[in-house]
Amino acid sequence: MNTVSKWMIGGLSASLLSVSVAQAAEWRFNNFLPETRPETKQLEQFAADVKAKTDGEIDIKVFSGSSLGLKNTDVLRFLPRGAVDMSLAWANYLGRDAESLSTVMVQGTIGSVDELDAALPVVKDIYAEEFSDWDVATIGYVALPMLEASIFCREEPVNSLDDLRGKKLRVWAKDQVDTFRRLGISAQIIPQEEMYVAMKTGVVDCAVYPALYAHTVSLQEVTEYAAYLYPMASGPYILGMSQRKWQSLPEKHQQALSEAGDAIWERTNSYEDDHNKELAARAKLQEGGVQWLDDFSEKDREEFTAAITEVWGELAEEAGGKAPEYRERVLAALGRK
Repeated sequence: MNTVSKWMIGGLSASLLSVSVAQAAEWRFNNFLPETRPETKQLEQFAADVKAKTDGEIDIKVFSGSSLGLKNTDVLRFLPRGAVDMSLAWANYLGRDAESLSTVMVQGTIGSVDELDAALPVVKDIYAEEFSDWDVATIGYVALPMLEASIFCREEPVNSLDDLRGKKLRVWAKDQVDTFRRLGISAQIIPQEEMYVAMKTGVVDCAVYPALYAHTVSLQEVTEYAAYLYPMASGPYILGMSQRKWQSLPEKHQQALSEAGDAIWERTNSYEDDHNKELAARAKLQEGGVQWLDDFSEKDREEFTAAITEVWGELAEEAGGKAPEYRERVLAALGRK
């Protein structure tokens, strides 16, 4: 074998080894949810599925609880640049950069599982279109349960809108701020990871949060009372990666990721047992010292729903761009046009 041939074969072997090492390299998945959340377990299963389907060539490690130091509000800034290989995203957190996304599906405007089932296919299509405009490829979705949002308070029992007026309320989205302010209630956005300290130190008196997940952020340690206010249907979480990285993958890897993304949606897109889970969560919180009060009245819930529906329309108009169109598409799916 001549020297040139040896050099070519050696170079080719080194290149193949380099490709193999690169393909088998660990992928970082940014997850802003705590390790204790059920969605995190689903993401870990997604990672295991991808590894199995690619024979270990893609090995995803899920970093939970914002442990990578990336803010959930910055997904559309860091993900297209490839700061991480993949990330969880939630549209309601992204209104600063993509106002149209934050008004696609406003929590509190959908009141039943039937309505949710009708809306979700349209919502997923809109998300895929919008994220693509930001150079983010949508690999899959994780459905959220049909939750029941409750008001948790530190020191005083609150189970009416009148009781809530005069209290400082923690929320997580602009539509909630606007809705509660319309109802005469002071609300401010505090990120989930800062909520515990804000409640403990009295920065806020009360917080909106679903009972199903309250124990995952130890809310029972800093609150004494809670009462159910409204049903909370949400758009799904998005599993995203940079469009450039997606397009660089071989077809077999794209197929593996897509199949794993389809599987996580199938596992999570079920709402039959959500209310029973809610009741069990309330019982667990009561064991932890939270006194569960009677629900907010039907009159209060109707007042809240009317307010948030008006806010939805106003926010869509204010956001401009495609936001009004997106809202109309969701309303049409709900049969409200």
